[in-house]
Amino acid sequence: MHKNILMVAALLAALSGMSSSAMASDQCGKASWYGPGFHGKKTASGQRFNQNAMTAAHKTLPLGSVVRVTNRATGKSIKVTINDRGPFVKGRIIDLSAAAAAALGTKGSGVGSVCIVRL
Repeated sequence: MHKNILMVAALLAALSGMSSSAMASDQCGKASWYGPGFHGKKTASGQRFNQNAMTAAHKTLPLGSVVRVTNRATGKSIKVTINDRGPFVKGRIIDLSAAAAAALGTKGSGVGSVCIVRL
């Protein structure tokens, strides 16, 4: 049964032009942001965190992945590169850099409802 589900997912991905790994990484949930206290510190990827770059932290996506993050309240979308691990707060699926949160329109509220798709 599980094998059939994977085959159907791969077929749907092929028909839609997406990779099956991209389909598997679609998520909706809460996004938060981080910035000043981490600026200049090393991320899980080894890069220095730049709060002004379009980057994000995710618990499981491969480092270097590019994802589209869409604000569910406004429909606004941005692209970010995953270069760190987190968030470490229950119920959150992604931590955006300060610049990414500002561009998405969630920085002021601190947390926003989003969907993410691996590109």
